[in-house]
Amino acid sequence: MTLRYPAALRPGDVIGVTAPSAGVAPALRPRLEVAAEHLRSRGFEVLLGDCLDDAGVVSAPAAERAAELTAMLTDPAVRAVVPPWGGQLAIDLLPHLDWERLAAAEPTWLVGFSDTTTLLLPLTVHAGWATLHGQNLMDTPYQVPAPLMPWLDVVTAPRGAVLSQAPSRAHRRGAFDDWAADPTVTGYSFDTAGTWVRLDGEEPVTVAGRLLGGCLETIHHLQGTPYGDVPGFVERQAPEGLVVYVEAAEAPALDTARSLHGMRLAGWFDHARAVLVGRTSAPDSPGLTQREAVLDALGGLGVPIIGEVDCGHVPPHLALVNGAPTTVRWSPRGSSLVQTLA
Repeated sequence: MTLRYPAALRPGDVIGVTAPSAGVAPALRPRLEVAAEHLRSRGFEVLLGDCLDDAGVVSAPAAERAAELTAMLTDPAVRAVVPPWGGQLAIDLLPHLDWERLAAAEPTWLVGFSDTTTLLLPLTVHAGWATLHGQNLMDTPYQVPAPLMPWLDVVTAPRGAVLSQAPSRAHRRGAFDDWAADPTVTGYSFDTAGTWVRLDGEEPVTVAGRLLGGCLETIHHLQGTPYGDVPGFVERQAPEGLVVYVEAAEAPALDTARSLHGMRLAGWFDHARAVLVGRTSAPDSPGLTQREAVLDALGGLGVPIIGEVDCGHVPPHLALVNGAPTTVRWSPRGSSLVQTLA
């Protein structure tokens, strides 16, 4: 199986919006429309699905959410699918998705983070599609600070493009902006300075491999399933090894350690050339910090571990293409992440 990249989006293409996990409350529908209008202002058409309500923990029963997502991902007219955000239970879609239809279809960009990574990683590992870990739809109107890239710049890039990013020098440790109070907000309210740090040493690093990862609390449940066969993905797609990225949304440090230990036992890091750990506002545990949790589980791998990376639940967000050949450089003087859509 050869990893397949979706075609680059062009003006007039359709972007589908569905909620494979949590729906959107009525109070936040104005933000949803602002985000959709942002896409229209870039020249795209927007298709709003039926599975967007917030009547419960999820937007609709699993079979309905899976059917809508499958339909959008296999519709030749829909060139990208961007959920409003993540949630809690996207994992229940996996047995309901039509994997045969997905395998036969031309790939479509699926974009997002948080619980959406429960779908991004299987689409890459199980179906062989490149997927994009970046802003969710509700975050899309935000102006992404250079040298990071907004996801729209990635999905409009041609095959073979080389995408270079570097750490943001500021991020937001505080609460999310209040979209209900101001659905039109487009500027992140950063409150903290900082950059990437090497957790396991001080020597400069240059490593390369296929990029793969996601939200720790959700993707670790995929280990041992066909949808999370990372060792098999390496054998089929990534003999050069992996650059694995993970980020904890809200799990206490002890949960972080347990999840990472389980992933390590399942072989997810056997072929890692480096591990990138996203910034987190998740709490420490008594006697164990988040940094110590990472090192407890992964410190013995013998590969560079780089922390405070711009991915996940502490904005801003790198645009990370699962499956893309990636080179990571780190030194006290500066860092970069370069991906190739090839």
